[in-house]
Amino acid sequence: MEIIEKIVQPENQGVRIDKWVAQLQNDWSRTQIQNWIKKGLISVNGKQVKANYKCEEGDRITICVPEPVELDVVPEKMDLDIFYEDKDVIIINKPRGMVVHPAPGHTKGTLVNGLLYHCDDLSGINGVLRPGIVHRIDKDTSGLLMVAKNDYAHEQLARQLANKTITRKYVGIVHGTIEESYGTIDAPIGRDKKDRQKMAVVDDGKQAITHFQVLERFQAYTFVEFQLETGRTHQIRVHMKYIGHPLAGDPKYGPKKTLPIVGQALHAKILGFKHPRTGEDLQFESPLPADLVNLLTMLKREEIG
Repeated sequence: MEIIEKIVQPENQGVRIDKWVAQLQNDWSRTQIQNWIKKGLISVNGKQVKANYKCEEGDRITICVPEPVELDVVPEKMDLDIFYEDKDVIIINKPRGMVVHPAPGHTKGTLVNGLLYHCDDLSGINGVLRPGIVHRIDKDTSGLLMVAKNDYAHEQLARQLANKTITRKYVGIVHGTIEESYGTIDAPIGRDKKDRQKMAVVDDGKQAITHFQVLERFQAYTFVEFQLETGRTHQIRVHMKYIGHPLAGDPKYGPKKTLPIVGQALHAKILGFKHPRTGEDLQFESPLPADLVNLLTMLKREEIG
């Protein structure tokens, strides 16, 4: 168990203890921290407090970080939409609403559970919880995802990602009418300073580059194609909010008044890369899911009507 001690500085006077601790480490969630507080793993000046305790200047905060517990990931039979498969790679067309890999509190029904049932030779580079997962797409983003079936393939694909040679194109519907026909957003992304559960464009963030091209304009929305040059968490969602055109349906970065869709209207449409063993150029294209087709049909009818 790791023990961390910190002193509250003047600028954090009055901040809730759970929020203050969450700022110390990017991968600590508020829910996780509140659980630690309940278990007595976080104390203030040697005394236990509640999650809503307001920090005071000079408080000595002690955090006893428990050892991570590996989850038992159980294979589950699923009807996976497999676009391509060989001894090295699987290309999956993920439906909207499916989580890619297990996490505390969400250990069933993920893509990894289904992959483990489908085959037992996934890459082990990312450990028990993320076997074979080279890159991710968000739970409520649909579309193409590549999975490595062995460590060699994983290393080769990861290198292509790092070298920015993998083609990843998305399509989505955003709020407002984008006047430019195409453009590039080059703005660094990191944790939101005010809400650690969100990402944001921040000065000290990691480089993030998104290219976009307008496909069709409507009265209050725009249908857009995005191409990722980098792959930061929530990159397209954050960048589009940053330029004032958040994705329709986005529960985290968009407005509440939006189109009738569960989750952001975003689809990973095209995925291209060199085969990790043969070097052959491969490219796959996923058709628009029914929910996006229905939204576009609705928007076109409103334009006519």
